[in-house]
Amino acid sequence: MQKNSYIEPVYLISAVAEILDIHPQTLRQYEREGLIKPSRTNGKIRLYSQKDINHIKYVLTLTRELGVNLAGVDIILQLNQKIEELENDVLNLKSRIQTTTNLSVVPDKKALVIQKSSLEIVVLEKK
Repeated sequence: MQKNSYIEPVYLISAVAEILDIHPQTLRQYEREGLIKPSRTNGKIRLYSQKDINHIKYVLTLTRELGVNLAGVDIILQLNQKIEELENDVLNLKSRIQTTTNLSVVPDKKALVIQKSSLEIVVLEKK
């Protein structure tokens, strides 16, 4: 499956409700609660992508199988988003560190490394 087809909003609310064996009102409630955000046509018709359907399946797993209420689902979704952002930040920082360590040593700078617990702090000073 191509990535574009995964995010392309093509499913009507009735089709998604049938696919997931839920009432369309459940989808409307999830939208009111801010748990899902379907696309809209110019005529305000809700359209869902395969990505949206997978997201709804996750919400249903949390509510049906794990017994999480909708407020809890909202918190879990926010935390998952924050984790994803932090993971991206870590990857960017690792990339910057790798780039920095691959640079040749600049002769007019010296590095001071201070060990505090298990974290290393590197301070660059000009000579």
